[in-house]
This record gives sequence, structure tokens and C-alpha cells, in this order.
Amino acid sequence: MSEIRKIGEQARQASLKLMSMGSQQKNAILCSMADAIENSRSAIKEANQIDLKNGESSNLATSMMDRLELTDARIDSMVGGIREIVDLPDPIGVELSKVTRPNGLKIQKVSVPIGVIGFIYESRPNVTADSTSLCFKASNAIILRGGKEAFESNQVITKALIDGGMAQGMPEHAVQIVKTIERDAVRELVQLEGLVDMVIPRGGEGLIRAVSEQARVPVLKHYKGVCHVYVDKEADLEMAKAIIENAKCQRPGVCNSIETLLVHSDHLKSLVAKLPEVLPGVEVRGDERVVSVVPTAKAVSNTDWDEEYLDLVLAVKVVDDIDSAIAHINKHGSMHTEAIVTSSEEAAKKFRTEVDAATVCTNASTRFADGGEFGMGAEIGISTDKLHARGPMGINELTTYKFLVEGEGQIRS
Repeated sequence: MSEIRKIGEQARQASLKLMSMGSQQKNAILCSMADAIENSRSAIKEANQIDLKNGESSNLATSMMDRLELTDARIDSMVGGIREIVDLPDPIGVELSKVTRPNGLKIQKVSVPIGVIGFIYESRPNVTADSTSLCFKASNAIILRGGKEAFESNQVITKALIDGGMAQGMPEHAVQIVKTIERDAVRELVQLEGLVDMVIPRGGEGLIRAVSEQARVPVLKHYKGVCHVYVDKEADLEMAKAIIENAKCQRPGVCNSIETLLVHSDHLKSLVAKLPEVLPGVEVRGDERVVSVVPTAKAVSNTDWDEEYLDLVLAVKVVDDIDSAIAHINKHGSMHTEAIVTSSEEAAKKFRTEVDAATVCTNASTRFADGGEFGMGAEIGISTDKLHARGPMGINELTTYKFLVEGEGQIRS
């Protein structure tokens, strides 16, 4: 038996034990995990420094280096995220619906764990704790497979989570990490039919496409985050400037930052021409009308509209009406997060209804498309699929359901 299959077998057995674990015990285990991360802070930072040095040596992209770094604030966030999950209601055993049929059958629909989650991710070692605690709260076993750039950090974090959990009675192998960076391990993991119930890849488009093409088990995915802000004809321009700056600049290397700005033609001089002031240090790539009023702008190419820059680069397009903005978003967007800035409720309603995306914001930054900001405690990823889960995935999205049928001897005629 291969090592990966052995991990899958062990995860399956652990998942069966997790199904009957009560809320109080799960929460005690999660609290112990949080304490273990806090107590392992020095070891985590030392391991992270090794990863950062290796990243520098291999010329890792700036956006990836940002995701890789574990500051004290990010470790605090890891610990705090686990404790927030403790305070959330248990998503397992919730009655979703109940009906009594004319023949007297009582049919109840209740939430249950998915089972075994394979989590394949790049760069961000802090999501090791997020994903593990979310899966455990929803009574799922998890198999972690991080990227080689965060290998040392992920190993230390996972050890702390396992040690903390086992100290309070966590079933053995409920949390496991693949200890090889060989790509064949990923291929084998995503083909463990009957052992792994769902795979969640979190990283660049290349990783997600590779996982999706190789998988024989269900994959929950988002390929990339090509997000937009549309500034409507009836928009408060000061509000628009603040939202644009936040959505692009606060943290450009994440999937809910914007890559394209759409502006109504009425604001060509009042907003577009002032973009260098609104977005200092951002490279603007624009259409003909943008270039005509922004001397420093570069002419946009056809591929720019579909590009996830993850950097201080912004594609800008001037549109003549909201229909043109919506058509552009539905053609070039990645169904992740889209935003409109407008004082018109009619325009807002039209945008919310016709834009096809997991999250649609009105007069708010796209940066709010996040499990923590949505009150989920944390997220295991953001899904742009339409089946099972969509948008930020918290504990409720890591469950499925079963039907419980209770009778008194009824038979079907």
C-alpha cells in the first residue's frame, strides 16, 4: 500500500469516529489546538524564516512572499480564528426540514459531515490552521497537502494542531499532512475514490486546473479572482475613490482584490483622469478613452481583461451604461466578487440581479468577500462553483445532509 493510500485509509477510519463526537468535546479539542499554536509561536516563526529564505533564493513572486510570511499578527489571527470557530454553533445534526406525509411517514432532513476532505494549497501557511479547525468543527477528517514554498511552516503548524487535539481526545489521524512535495502525491490523493469525499484546491489557477483535470473525486474550486468595481453614473465619487483604493491597494496579492475598474463615461474627467492621485504607485492599463486623459496609462491589451494580476496593476475601461458594465463582467469575470458604487437603488438592484458572481457588493469594497468578514470565523476557501457551495466556505459549507425516515410499518403499494 502506498503512503498516500495509507493516509486515506486512516482518514476514513478517523472520519467514522468523528461522526458521533459531541459539540462539547469538539470545542475542547479546538481550544487545545489554539493553545498549542500559541505555545508553538517561536517554532512556527523559525520554520517560517527558513521558508522565506528559500523563497528569496528561488525568486518567489512578491505576492507569494507576502502570503508566505507569518508575522505575529498573522499568528494571532490563526489563534483567534480557531477560538472564533469554537464559539460558532455546531453545524452537525441540525434539522434542515421536516415533513409528515399523508401515509404517516415522518421525513427529516439533517446536516451531517462530508467525511474526508483533501485540502491542497499554496504559499499561505496560516490557512493550515483555518482549514483544519473548520473541517474538525464540521466533524470532517482532513488531509493537508501544502506547497513546497511553505513546507517547513506547514509541518510545524500541523504538528501543533495534532498535538493539541490529541491531548483532548481527538481521534488519531483526524488531521494528517502529506510529508512529500512530489507532484505524484497530489495526483494519487485526488484519485482516492471511496476514501476522500471532496478535494478543495486553494492557490493559483495552474494548481486548481491541474487538480481538476486529474481528480476522480469531487473538486470544489475557484480558478482565479478577476474582480471588478463598476462606478455608476449616479455614484458618490468620494465614496468610489475610497472603495477603489481599498479594493486594489489594501492587499493586492489576494483573490478578492480588484483587477478591473469600470467607470461610467460621465466620470471620465472627474474620476478617470484623477486615478494617478487616487491610486499612487498603481500601473494603469486603459482603453482609448482612459489613455486620452491619463498620460501615464498604458494601452490595454485584449488579454488584460481576463488577467489576475495579484499586483499593483489595474485594467480600466470606460463604459456608456450599466448594461455595458454588466456584459463586460459576465464575459470576463471569474464569478468571484463584483461591486457597484451607486446612489440609485434601481441600478443597484439591476446589478445585483444580473451579475453572475458568488458575491455582489453594493457601495462596499470587494475585500469584504472573506469568511472572517462574513462572520464565519474563517474560511477554507472561496468557491466560484454553483453546486454544493458558493462564495466563502465556512463550517456550514463543509457539511452535507441525509434524510431520516421514521415509520410505523408502512409499505409502498
